[in-house]
Amino acid sequence: MDVLILGGGASGMMAALAAAERGAQVTLVERQSRLGRKLLATGNGRCNLSNLHTEPAHYHGANPDFCRAALEAFGAAETLAWFRRLGLITAAEASGRVYPFSNQANSVLDVLRFALERPEIQIHTGCEAIRLWTRRDGFLLKTTGGDFTARRLIVAAGGAAGGKLGGTTAGYEFLERLGHRRTPLFPALVQLVTEGAVTRALKGVRAEGTVAVLRGGQEIARSAGELQFTEYGVSGPAVFDISRIVSTGGPGLTLRLDLTPQLSESELLDILRAKRAQLPQRAAGDLLTGVVHNRLGRVLVKTVGIAESTSMEILSDSQLAAVARAVKGFSLTCAGTQGMDCAQVTAGGIETHGFDPMTLESHRVPGVFACGEVLDVDGDCGGFNLQWAWSSGRLAGLSAAGEEARP
Repeated sequence: MDVLILGGGASGMMAALAAAERGAQVTLVERQSRLGRKLLATGNGRCNLSNLHTEPAHYHGANPDFCRAALEAFGAAETLAWFRRLGLITAAEASGRVYPFSNQANSVLDVLRFALERPEIQIHTGCEAIRLWTRRDGFLLKTTGGDFTARRLIVAAGGAAGGKLGGTTAGYEFLERLGHRRTPLFPALVQLVTEGAVTRALKGVRAEGTVAVLRGGQEIARSAGELQFTEYGVSGPAVFDISRIVSTGGPGLTLRLDLTPQLSESELLDILRAKRAQLPQRAAGDLLTGVVHNRLGRVLVKTVGIAESTSMEILSDSQLAAVARAVKGFSLTCAGTQGMDCAQVTAGGIETHGFDPMTLESHRVPGVFACGEVLDVDGDCGGFNLQWAWSSGRLAGLSAAGEEARP
């Protein structure tokens, strides 16, 4: 069996190795000059390659359960064992996030590149796909680097996110020409944009806390973890977790940050009262020193109308209570998200009901398979999207090679 794979990202490389493992002759075509470029940028360069708690509840799309078969056939445990056989040592954090022990993304890419150096796999980089034809004996793909034929085709071209790192709509376009339909596309795992200039003064400040998304005062999503303030809004893992809700949720959303989730409002108020009693001559701008980042503390004091230079001794209990409420409920009006080029993942994609979840083969065009981000499946922040790439890539590769999926 000969298999042609369009796309040399995480899912495409996994598909190639799985198909070759089952005896297929594989041709892998990648539009960029090298394989796995986006992989190097994941996890802030550390490559969060999986999560120990991977399950369908962490995935989104019109049919989130579509990913179940692939994840059950080749989940986190099987993936990490597979990478270990390639020579990659990994380490898991308490949260379940898994990274290479080297803390370098290139360690993951290097073991994949070494594994791909086998006679059954031919790799062609710098080849932009131009047109695809279906034939009686398979498929013909015309690229800028020549024409390629195969009996089976796997579309692993990724999504539109991260255009500077190779994000593309080519995979959607090829599958649409074959009769599949695409859902609307939105940026996910992306920074949020807020109105006003308050975050500009906090650029670079990091904090541990919770962030809630509200519509009309009603909470519709919540996440916890690291927050980072930026010139245009907020970023960080906790923000990425709820960015999909913001991206697809339309206008009229508000963010509410709790910057001391370990303290109740009354406990925080007691701390502020004690500080007023102990340091009556200190300026109000120092009221939250020791509680949050100094710059963040001064901004919070100002947001409730207290001048930084005001002596603590003249602050009333109601003013201290207002500061405590601001720390526990720092409100920002959400103006949306950064664009697709800044996103790590695309929400939306080719409709999954057009594919068999047990094989990832097209219901419309036999011999065509799809995997990874090109499909309408996206995961939470924390290694879930790369796990989907490994799981779906392996399932597509084994299926295209004519073998039943198994670890």
